[in-house]
Amino acid sequence: MSIDLKGSRVFISAGAAGIGRAMVDTYVKANARVYTCDVVDEALEDLRAKYPSVTAVNCDCADFEAVSAMFEDVEKTLGGLDVLVNNVGIAGPTARVEDIELDDWQRTLDVNITAHFYCTKLATPMLKANQKGVVINLSSVAGRLGFPMRLPYAASKWAVVGFTKTLAAELGPDNIRSNAILPGIVDGERIDRVIDAKAQAMNISFDAMREKLVSGVAMRTSVSPYDIANMALFLSSDLAQKVSGQIISVDGDVLSIT
Repeated sequence: MSIDLKGSRVFISAGAAGIGRAMVDTYVKANARVYTCDVVDEALEDLRAKYPSVTAVNCDCADFEAVSAMFEDVEKTLGGLDVLVNNVGIAGPTARVEDIELDDWQRTLDVNITAHFYCTKLATPMLKANQKGVVINLSSVAGRLGFPMRLPYAASKWAVVGFTKTLAAELGPDNIRSNAILPGIVDGERIDRVIDAKAQAMNISFDAMREKLVSGVAMRTSVSPYDIANMALFLSSDLAQKVSGQIISVDGDVLSIT
């Protein structure tokens, strides 16, 4: 069954690469009107060239003034909002707790959870105006397990889970649904950088570190950005109209992360 979101107005943060790029592609193919942002100009230019119907702007979602200006434009451009996808996030440092720099800790939390708050704060009046809406927050499998040497990342992703559950309870009376997606090992440049850093810290090869991670997955597999995008699309549709407050893993059943 194909999902058609014709007429739906969707905002996706960090949509120029990785999971965000797959989401833009997936929502456009479902006939949604899409507005996205990122901080990499080259990636944004490529996105605009491939998807002329998509509004794509440069915005650091951890900067409240910039996000405020952007959401004014979202309302002007789309005329409102039906779906908010808080996808923005960074990997943060790979280091033991005593070696984490304060700036790295703060930046990871600023991007991975505070930016979600900024976007949600500004999007909520538009969602409430519809008396119907969807908020999708990207957490991680690290939001339900401990993740050695990734303390800022794991802490921020656990925060997204609490953020999501609380939004669902608070906004449910306004017919606004809030759910979190917890990706597992997602193919792409970001996980490759993490694997490389952990391999160096543990003095093992890249391939050995990747195998170590995948061995903690019941299905012995990583996931595609489109696996995540397809779940987001489902949660945005009327097929999921009674699904709210849920923490949904898309990970091949991760049993442990090391």
